[in-house]
Amino acid sequence: MYDIAVLGGGPAGVTAALRAREMGATVALIERGNMGGTCTNDGCVPTRVLAKSARLLRDSNQFSDYGLLMETPLQLDFAMVMRRTQQVVYQIQEKKQLLDHLDEVGVETFTNVGNASFIDPRTVRFNSAQILRAKQFILCVGGSARRLNIPGSEHTLTHSDVWHLNHLPQSTVIVGGGATGCQLASIFQAFGSRVTLMDIAPRLLLSEDNLVAQTIAEEFDRRGIEIITGIDGLQRVEAHGQRKHLVYTRDGVEQIIAAEAVIVSIGWPGNMKSLNLPAAGVETEHNYIKVDDYLQTTAPHIYAAGDITGKMMLVQSAGYQARLAVENALLGSSRKAEHKLVPHGGFTDPEYGGVGLTEAQAREQANPVIAVVPYSDMDRAVIDGHPLGFCKLIVDRFSKRVIGAHVVGEQAVEVVQTVASGIAGNLTVDQLANLEFAYPTFASIVGLAAREIQRELGTVAVAREWRELKQIRGSEWERKDS
Repeated sequence: MYDIAVLGGGPAGVTAALRAREMGATVALIERGNMGGTCTNDGCVPTRVLAKSARLLRDSNQFSDYGLLMETPLQLDFAMVMRRTQQVVYQIQEKKQLLDHLDEVGVETFTNVGNASFIDPRTVRFNSAQILRAKQFILCVGGSARRLNIPGSEHTLTHSDVWHLNHLPQSTVIVGGGATGCQLASIFQAFGSRVTLMDIAPRLLLSEDNLVAQTIAEEFDRRGIEIITGIDGLQRVEAHGQRKHLVYTRDGVEQIIAAEAVIVSIGWPGNMKSLNLPAAGVETEHNYIKVDDYLQTTAPHIYAAGDITGKMMLVQSAGYQARLAVENALLGSSRKAEHKLVPHGGFTDPEYGGVGLTEAQAREQANPVIAVVPYSDMDRAVIDGHPLGFCKLIVDRFSKRVIGAHVVGEQAVEVVQTVASGIAGNLTVDQLANLEFAYPTFASIVGLAAREIQRELGTVAVAREWRELKQIRGSEWERKDS
């Protein structure tokens, strides 16, 4: 009998197994398929590779501006793009060498063994007949793309099916205006597909800051992506030769949209069906395993981490939850899972990122001071020929602490990470303004925004006439005490 058995070999599962070994436990890890989890094999890694191809295609339009001449127009080889995507996924897997690393530290692994299921609270069966017992379990089995439950749903694709396409659809309907849907819409449009993006929600990227969502929507519209929001629901999908007819209702009226491909991105339920959780005494809630603040399930000896919990379904959050779950399991439940600071973003074009409170949240919870600095004020954006975007910095008026940031533009996720580090270090806006950012960089826009808030707060000496000229902004190379 093992001290701990971990189910799932993604970021949460691997982190849990390694942490358990660090604490001296005997550990087994069971993975139904390949190691690496959804993000490496089926999510952010392949999506980012496709986004890279789309960016290169976009940047080729600038070649002549920078004195680079091509004798023939750049052509898209979609099949080669998809092969490259799979190659990178394989390279990432090889780089990590997860199995070798786990073996070196003493974790016993069982991979490609199919679904594991509980026989009783401390026993699981996998690989048809193999039995494994453990004193405690950490469930890190992740989730999978939700499929439509309407007539004709077999004619639709999820993002998991995208990696197996052998040609670019001439027209594509994407259902779901969240992060994944927006990324796929941006990529397919860049490749040359005619894209329609639709959602039940009143706007795209509902969880993002309103200015982020508005800017992305405006840029999508400018590039020819049709956006349909606020629909009532989907009725059915009909196959007509190579085309699909998606029937939906809006304002009570049935409408039809035709496309070669219909891609569904409408949620990410947990992988629970095969686990036989009742045999272990584990309850579920809203398509996820029910856990308390300590990541403990309704069975005291079983914990869960990652997407299966339905809480902050991001790679960085999965690792944090996994470490916490193991420590609570081995030491007794003592630390709460608190996702106070989770930077995130999407690899659309333009890219977006966020951390902390949105402007709407900040106005509900605090008395904020907000600065929005356009990318066009930043020398690096002009140099690279990508002036579209902004950095919104949100600061609490009384404490002067940075409480949020939202960025649209080149390297937005990297820029947001800069602010996240500042928030984690409990920096005031004055401290952030006095950081010496390398020049010329995209991250320097954070300093511009911080100094604009300084002026608003009156924490730096500014002549009256300067204050009156609201349209005047500081530059990247100005003195900090100006």
